[in-house]
Amino acid sequence: MFEDIRKNKIKTGIIVFFFLLLLTLIVYYVCVAFNLGSFSIIIALIFSIITTYVSYYNCDKVVLASCRARPATKEENQKLVNILDSLVISAGLDTKPKLYIVEDAQPNAFATGRNPEHSVICVTTGLLEKLDYYELEGVVAHELGHIKNYDIRLSAVVSVMVGFIVMLADWLTRSSLYRHLDDDDDSKVGGFMALIGLIFLVLSPIVAQLMQLAVSRRREFLADATSVELTRNPQGLISALQKLEEDSNQLRTASSSTAHMFISDPFKKNAKGKKKKSSLFSTHPSTEARIEAIKNIQ
Repeated sequence: MFEDIRKNKIKTGIIVFFFLLLLTLIVYYVCVAFNLGSFSIIIALIFSIITTYVSYYNCDKVVLASCRARPATKEENQKLVNILDSLVISAGLDTKPKLYIVEDAQPNAFATGRNPEHSVICVTTGLLEKLDYYELEGVVAHELGHIKNYDIRLSAVVSVMVGFIVMLADWLTRSSLYRHLDDDDDSKVGGFMALIGLIFLVLSPIVAQLMQLAVSRRREFLADATSVELTRNPQGLISALQKLEEDSNQLRTASSSTAHMFISDPFKKNAKGKKKKSSLFSTHPSTEARIEAIKNIQ
């Protein structure tokens, strides 16, 4: 576990640096296209540094806002609060994660935040309505596993930064910025950086997908194992995963940049009655593979 935590921290640093570099090049290309001259690189650096800083320290707020989540209350969500209270003690966490609710019929959940001290667990109303106590306990313990393993920092940073890059690339490709640069602006250094920026601009949706895949799959197996360790009840999580897989509702507030954060694929791409298999571009391992792994823990 400690090795995975170390790797997650390293991955987060690499992705933040890559985002900073990518954003600088994209903004530099835009500035050059507007003929801003020697100020282009300065503007690009300032913009990218500020954006990266704000994204990192507000990633949880951005994700919660995108899902239209609201804070949970002890009066309305007593069972959920009680489950979290007992699991936090078992997990040995010093700070209790905040609880949020998303109004949606699909049973699902995710955890977010930049570290365990600033963590959030968010569940849908469908999860609260369709799962029994032990199934809900298994899901909450799974999300606590992501918090303990520092998966939340990596996934939240990726969600916000990937979303921003995709949005920026989409806007630019719809604009009139794809024009030839003037010969006067096309210096050896400036022209090279502008060309790199254009290439990154075109490839950014693919890069965004690869960044998402870098934080998925293995971390789900680790969080499942942590859930079993905390609850001592693997059957609760197995039953919950089966219910999540069988539910046919789509999660309306999910997006391509946040899908990897959920405990189960929110888009339900598999046809009803067919087994879902993992593919190269799947953000989640198959439910069958996860259940088999859990059974092997017993």
